[in-house]
Amino acid sequence: MQPLPSLHETTVSVLKQGKNLLAFSGGVDSSALFFILKYHDIPFDLAMVDYNMRAQSKQEVAYAKTLCAHHDKTLFLHTCQLEASNFEDHARAERYGFFEKIIEQHHYDHLITAHHLNDKVEWLLMQLGKGSGVVEMLGFDEIETRDTFDIIRPLSHISKQTLLDFLQAQELQYFQDESNDCDDYTRNKIRHKYATALVQEFEKGLVKSFEYLRNDAQLLMPRQYQNIKDLYVCKRDAHDLKNIRQIDHILKKLGILMSSAQRKEVIRTKECVVSHKIAVVFDDALIYIAPFQTHTMPKDFKELCRIHKIPPKIRAYVYSSEIDITALVALSYKLLS
Repeated sequence: MQPLPSLHETTVSVLKQGKNLLAFSGGVDSSALFFILKYHDIPFDLAMVDYNMRAQSKQEVAYAKTLCAHHDKTLFLHTCQLEASNFEDHARAERYGFFEKIIEQHHYDHLITAHHLNDKVEWLLMQLGKGSGVVEMLGFDEIETRDTFDIIRPLSHISKQTLLDFLQAQELQYFQDESNDCDDYTRNKIRHKYATALVQEFEKGLVKSFEYLRNDAQLLMPRQYQNIKDLYVCKRDAHDLKNIRQIDHILKKLGILMSSAQRKEVIRTKECVVSHKIAVVFDDALIYIAPFQTHTMPKDFKELCRIHKIPPKIRAYVYSSEIDITALVALSYKLLS
């Protein structure tokens, strides 16, 4: 009998101590993760997005409803219709926006996703082809801390084939997304030509290499930032390479993956809005990062910001989020001390 894919004990312990929401699609990855979590007696509910792009999606939704009915789970379902152009980016934004809304409304501690080892290898190869550094190539962590919840990826060390073997051996239902077979997308092309064969040949070595690379990255790029809500402040380094690594890391936490052109723009201008969403502003000693907003603000508030050198592009978020400027100033001093 095919053995149950093994999760890390630390991850299982974390999941058992919180309220969990599983991002579910009905595909191989999330279907396998559903039953693996069940085996470990980890409590969770399901969140699913139907993009109305494929006829099969209605069957996948019906499957999710059946699973929830049989296993006493709550299903949160979001349906939408997105434009075909730049679909993957728009779908990701729609998906995570929905997840975060559910997490906030129902007080979940963790969002569980079914990213696996093949996903890590595909991402590494994509970034390698773009000329990226270690931080970008590593991609996602198994446990990633956000401001109000954690994203947990229990399968990050397990291959897709292992998950498929498990489902087939247990005769468990799953769906195959036919769009994954199309090489029009760069990631699919990398998957079919390189990544799948690489994982099949060198699975154990790849797992170990990612562990070493993650430890090396933490030594090279220690955390040098603090945050209040979605306002991040990091210590400015004399080397812009280190600065952009910190900014990359923070923007990823805020749901933005910068392109090479955007990184160059950040370094060149030292004050810009990335993807029309996130303001990044350098001053002499610090870098401020926050959602970009525009609001009418009281004159005394703007004067207080001026006195404490809060950058103009950051002020509207500080105001709308009711962030205590005294606490923000104390945070800045902590970074510089």
